[in-house]
Amino acid sequence: MGGVVVGFAIIAFVIFVGYLAARFGIGGPHAPFVLNRIAFFITNPALLFVTLAKADLHVVFSTQLLVGAIAALAAAGIFVLLSRLFFRRPVAETTIGALGSGYVNANNIGLPVAVYVLGSASYVAPVLLLQLIVFAPIALTVLDVSSRGSVSVRSILTQPIRNPMIIASLLGILVDVSGIQLPDAVFQPFVLLGGAAVPLVLMAFGMSLRGSRPLRADEGRAEILTASLLKSAVMPVVAYLVATLAFGLHGQALFAAVALSALPTAQNVYNFASRYERGVPVARDTVLLTTLLAIPALLLIAALLAP
Repeated sequence: MGGVVVGFAIIAFVIFVGYLAARFGIGGPHAPFVLNRIAFFITNPALLFVTLAKADLHVVFSTQLLVGAIAALAAAGIFVLLSRLFFRRPVAETTIGALGSGYVNANNIGLPVAVYVLGSASYVAPVLLLQLIVFAPIALTVLDVSSRGSVSVRSILTQPIRNPMIIASLLGILVDVSGIQLPDAVFQPFVLLGGAAVPLVLMAFGMSLRGSRPLRADEGRAEILTASLLKSAVMPVVAYLVATLAFGLHGQALFAAVALSALPTAQNVYNFASRYERGVPVARDTVLLTTLLAIPALLLIAALLAP
């Protein structure tokens, strides 16, 4: 438990540094955007590559992936049901709310939590792959059809292979499976770049908290609060029940499965909403609220389940 507390303290400190940087204008108004772009295209892919190239893939692609998938589908499904019964929103807005309920931030928050709390970035890799290869294309298809009345099949099918983190993850898995031993002159530069991934995303996240105010818009408050509750509380509970009752997980495996389910809503959900101009306030405020709720939720899970 002591190591978990230290891990959270490290994460909180770097987030606070990012917040102070934004507070005093260090880096200018576009600093969070720049840091996130560097992390997305360079440092995070490097970290995933070096982690998966040396990982035990039997552990990475284990029942924890099934637990996360079932918990995400359950939370999203509950939102869709509630939307049909009470909110009665159009399909596109309902899709955004469902994503807010079950699509986790496996990148900006998931990677630091995996590294400093769970002990390895490999825990978050299968969640990232599942979301970007399966969940995102399905959601984009629904948004395309419901918003435009048509679908860009090529754009949706090629979206996963245009994501640098998926490419890096697949290359890392290929190196691991093939048994190729990369020389240090090739491998170590990726190790060096990957070492910058976690500080960059945490500082960018801290900067983004400057001036953030959720629930400013009157529209969609019920959906925002519902999606936030499903994401922050219901999804981790479902993950715990599925992990223990269906798969018999315990110890570190159980802790990792539940902790990953408690991650906040991914910023990709806001990107999807902005792209189609549907459900933008719901996406924006759900991302913010679940991010604020994630720290106490993860601390509680660590206190109850950390081995």
